[in-house]
Amino acid sequence: MSFSKPAVKRKVGDEHRQFQEKWEMQYFFVEHRGIPTCLICTEKVAVHKEYNLRRHYTTRHAEEYAKYQGDERANRVANLKTCLLRQQDFFKKATKENNTAVEASYVVSEMIAKAGKPFTEVALDETTDITDTAQLAIYVRGVDDNFKVMEELLTVNPMHGQTTAQEIFHQLCDAIENAGLPWKRFVGITTDGAPSMTGRKNGLVALFQKKLEEENVEEAIALHCIIHQQALCSKCMKFDNVMSVVVKCINQIRSRGLKHRRFRAFLEEMESEYGDVLYFTEVRWLSRGNVLKRFFELRAEVKAFMEKDGVAVPMLSDPKWLMDLAFLVDITHELNVLNKKLQGQGQLVSAAYDNVRAFSAKLVLWKVQLSQTNLCHFPACKALMDAGTPFSGEKYVDVILKLQEEFDHRFANFKTHRATFQIFADPFSFDVQDAPPVLQMELIDLQCNSELKAKFRDVCGKADKLGQFLSELPPSFPELSQSVQADHVSFWEHILV
Repeated sequence: MSFSKPAVKRKVGDEHRQFQEKWEMQYFFVEHRGIPTCLICTEKVAVHKEYNLRRHYTTRHAEEYAKYQGDERANRVANLKTCLLRQQDFFKKATKENNTAVEASYVVSEMIAKAGKPFTEVALDETTDITDTAQLAIYVRGVDDNFKVMEELLTVNPMHGQTTAQEIFHQLCDAIENAGLPWKRFVGITTDGAPSMTGRKNGLVALFQKKLEEENVEEAIALHCIIHQQALCSKCMKFDNVMSVVVKCINQIRSRGLKHRRFRAFLEEMESEYGDVLYFTEVRWLSRGNVLKRFFELRAEVKAFMEKDGVAVPMLSDPKWLMDLAFLVDITHELNVLNKKLQGQGQLVSAAYDNVRAFSAKLVLWKVQLSQTNLCHFPACKALMDAGTPFSGEKYVDVILKLQEEFDHRFANFKTHRATFQIFADPFSFDVQDAPPVLQMELIDLQCNSELKAKFRDVCGKADKLGQFLSELPPSFPELSQSVQADHVSFWEHILV
């Protein structure tokens, strides 16, 4: 009787399979660290086998991506490869930051331990990276007896699953305890204003305040990132009828390489001031204003090109739609101006809030002027009206009113601390009767001190020199010194980026 030899199990490694470049265009796959990786969903396939890659592409992505052919498909592959490289750079940077975070936390802890009466504030920002993974960044800011402010990135933690307030709070507690920071020194918390952060009962801020109460610490000053709030306010303007047409036209022009080149050549033939339209990116706050302004100024060229290309866009001939576009151009420009004023390091929150208050006052003025068809501060609208396009201000007055209400609502917590802002920003002009009783006597002495008043005038409005002035307050102002020391760390730039 003869027996057949047992089959030898074939090992994949013995087959010497190699990744083939043609698979990039065929199946949107690249070889990353020796492993085939899908450019679309970043999922990895263990074996260099065309069948596996084809099956993944066919079952997952072919329905959406089969329409891309030729140059358009090549451009799509190139863009996805760029995104993958950015993703890798992000994680390399995050890893480096995590490695240095431990060292940074020791530096901050040492500063707090050595300082006699330090105060500390924590700031949190939760965002989502390009792989849809939530990343929680925790910053800590401290001030010593010399009013020297020190800010460090404490940690960046990936958060898998739901990013609930409870989970974020646990991450925060772990970071604080690992850094050896004492709870009794915390005087403030800044967040990005997300619902999980701001819930009154179960939000992160509420949990943080409860923790301070358990530690017998006074309630911290809770504020939200001032730029986040301003950006969220602008979202209350519902002009989807405008943005949908603008984005559709831009995508129609720029999504195909050949058409995009033809459009730029068309602008050259028309001797246009601009050489292209801009892409719109939702996550970039200044993007919408820049895109709208460029589109408005190229509206005639866009209309002519689209008609020449056989694509009718009737809204580009609709006077009501064009006026909506013009209004959106003007108001988003003003919002962008405000956004830029709020940016920059070393800015005190009192100065930033002054810019917000000024914008709110402008809204009141614009509301009156629009109702009177006074377009002196709305140049795009005025240009259309001067060219014969009818203007009705009632619709836009309602938009301004809604924007005004949104600003009042989102900056309500800043308004409650306005008196403290004023004491901190200019103690010499603050009404003593409005000050806390514990500060009133010292505040009167300070305001009557001509020498200190002259020194303050020299540094007023200069955030970098204000700390030096405050650190030089004589010992006869102990309560005022301690109060402004705590405010100095709480009201030093409230910007999360």
